[in-house]
Amino acid sequence: MIETPVVVRQEKGLDGRPIALLVQEASQYASKVYIHVGEKKINAKSIMGMMSLNLCEGEELTVVTDGEDEMKAAEGIKTFFTKVGK
Repeated sequence: MIETPVVVRQEKGLDGRPIALLVQEASQYASKVYIHVGEKKINAKSIMGMMSLNLCEGEELTVVTDGEDEMKAAEGIKTFFTKVGK
């Protein structure tokens, strides 16, 4: 299991389109991918779950990956959050 801290960089937070792209990114991996924000733990492959987070700019979260390609998944999700704000 890998835990990767990430900060949301998108000015207006994450709305429908970026969340759909995040879910697509997470769904590429065989590993389980979760987003932890505060007390919430959401499956990153669930669009409804991800929409419920209402992620805002500057918000800190932790990406947790667990499985056969967990390292690749952790890097992919971290890269997504780095690029989504640009």
